[in-house]
Amino acid sequence: MTEAGVVDAQHARVPGFSYLRVDRFLAAHPAAGEGAPGAAAWVQALRALDREAHGIELANLPAPARTALAAAAGGDPAAVSERCGARQVQGVLADSGRLARVRRVATVPDSYIPVARVLGLYPITSVPVLAGVDRLHADFRDTFATPLQELPVRGRLQRYAPALVSAASPAAPGAGWPRDALGMTRPDDETLAALFAAHAPEWEIDVVGDDDRIGTPRWTARGPSVDVTAPVVYQHHSHTWFEGEALLQLSYVVWFPSRPPAFVGDPFAGRLDGLTWRVTLDRDGRPLLYDVMHNCGCYHLFLSTPRLARAAPARRYEEPPLVVQQVPDGGGGLVLRLASRTHHLLRAYRDPGPSRGVARAVEDYAMEDYDALRSLPTTDGGRRSLFAADGLVPESARSERFFLWPMGVPSAGAMRQWGRHATAFVGVRHFDDANLVGRYFVRSR
Repeated sequence: MTEAGVVDAQHARVPGFSYLRVDRFLAAHPAAGEGAPGAAAWVQALRALDREAHGIELANLPAPARTALAAAAGGDPAAVSERCGARQVQGVLADSGRLARVRRVATVPDSYIPVARVLGLYPITSVPVLAGVDRLHADFRDTFATPLQELPVRGRLQRYAPALVSAASPAAPGAGWPRDALGMTRPDDETLAALFAAHAPEWEIDVVGDDDRIGTPRWTARGPSVDVTAPVVYQHHSHTWFEGEALLQLSYVVWFPSRPPAFVGDPFAGRLDGLTWRVTLDRDGRPLLYDVMHNCGCYHLFLSTPRLARAAPARRYEEPPLVVQQVPDGGGGLVLRLASRTHHLLRAYRDPGPSRGVARAVEDYAMEDYDALRSLPTTDGGRRSLFAADGLVPESARSERFFLWPMGVPSAGAMRQWGRHATAFVGVRHFDDANLVGRYFVRSR
């Protein structure tokens, strides 16, 4: 897979155990501890991540390589891999020494480059960067303090609304959702689809040109592009730890053709842009926390609910979390107002009236699984991930990487794959940190 350039970077490989992969949630799971119960289910979960990624890698293999692999394997590579992986897992579970080693090495490396911070004199160079972050935070707070009707509009407001709204009730109590052997909530497909539909936001964008329109990433002869004639929101579900409980998270990912320059030489401009909006559901199935980031990992904002209060600040040298708004309790999805060009989130609010009939253009969007981005059709009839083997979209590189490299973030500003989002230049923070909610918030009631 490495030689063919089709390695999928969403989950980390477990060193020495090629048939296992791990994410930050499973790496932080209690079953990962020495002597903890649940080892069999935990190892099987690692195996499931590898099975998923390996299937995507096989689909992306060029036809000649796939034929050669089948000949070398003596049969269908997926079937051979599954049989081999199953035997290896049984061997791990039967050998306490091998199991202990898996538990020690099943970790996800930070999405930072330590040597860059050393060579870049991070203790010194991070000081002006942190000052710049403070100014940016102040700008965001000023924007969110501005009344909605006074937010500037450069073009026209374009609404994107879900094409299909499920009639199924999303209000099934979280406590009633089935849980697997690892304590993770596992709603069935119908309930999960209803949840995604119930919490799907409407995107209200200040549109000046096509670069402000939501679309579908595609491979073309010139590389990746975004087709704005087909608006799609990609959905991805995950889990996070809060107060010792695994909570379900729903993420909605959108893509734009580019972030156009504000001036000649704008270091933040470049091909492809996008946002990820995430809803963390409480144990009763209602929203506990919202957060959003750009698909490069930048501009990570938190929008709390009355259920949460800020935790006492930790004594560590890092960017503070930026909490820009409290969203009142209420049913249904939110309207997300986005700025033109930068695509910054400006406000999250509930529309008091129906979307159709308001003085805005409204267009439907479809929802697809995020995994579709890991294997897109190409112009030559093959398949290819939007992301390279390092999890980045190299064609989306920004010039800002040339002056932010001492912060250790690889190719700062470039779009990247789930699991690879460093969301702080100063300090260490990841969007998929399994303990992110509890790191910055406590329950208020």
